[in-house]
Amino acid sequence: MSEITINHDLLYDKQHQLTLDWYTPVKTSTKTVVIDIHGGGWFRGDKQKDADMATSLASEGYIVLVPNYRLTPTSHFPAPLVDMDILIGWIKHQFEQPKIMVLGSSAGGNMAVEMGIKYGLPSISLSGILDIDSWLNNHPEVIAKPDSQQDFVNSASATINQSGKNDAFYKWFVLNYLDNDLSVTKSATPYYHVNKDTGPMLLVNSLNEFVPTSGVLRLSEQLIKFNIPVQTIFLSGTQHAKGYLDQVWSQILLFLNNNSKE
Repeated sequence: MSEITINHDLLYDKQHQLTLDWYTPVKTSTKTVVIDIHGGGWFRGDKQKDADMATSLASEGYIVLVPNYRLTPTSHFPAPLVDMDILIGWIKHQFEQPKIMVLGSSAGGNMAVEMGIKYGLPSISLSGILDIDSWLNNHPEVIAKPDSQQDFVNSASATINQSGKNDAFYKWFVLNYLDNDLSVTKSATPYYHVNKDTGPMLLVNSLNEFVPTSGVLRLSEQLIKFNIPVQTIFLSGTQHAKGYLDQVWSQILLFLNNNSKE
């Protein structure tokens, strides 16, 4: 494992006092930057929750940036995506013509995909929240309800939301993100935004986890229509995002390596 340096709490958005952690291999001349976006349903979570994955990626030779972003209840869609727009500008100010790739888990997977679409970046989604509009329209009978996670801050990400289907919680945090405004469901759904300049994607889901696989299927269909390279991985079981990270780590590294080449 390569030696790395970590700079914590660097300010990238003065207006909203948003910070990031910067992981850098000690011996490197790379300008390849991986943005690692934490999950948490847009209402909880922190960049520190991805310190493990960022360390592993930096040890593979990548510069890794792990940003915080605005959360509910003070901010709702599209505020976190606007934060990522600001982050992209900040990165381009720090580096001359960097190669940028983006990876995210759960809510972070949604944001990674949206950045891949908007900026043409190679992106990886681990259990991304990709189906919003269609899923809400097809599940009017589900009563939204928060989950029962008691100690999110001190719990490892790989242990959270691992027990399988939870439509009530899925509906709750999606509506919470949208501030219960059903008029923006289409705007908040990534597969409607795919275009010819979208970047290649790696999309991963478990078959029986609480994030529906329909998002991967719908997004993949749109990517294929636009001739955008896409790899999908469906795993058995109920594991969510970082819960199956070890199983797909080699595929993640292969995707990053293949797409970091000029």
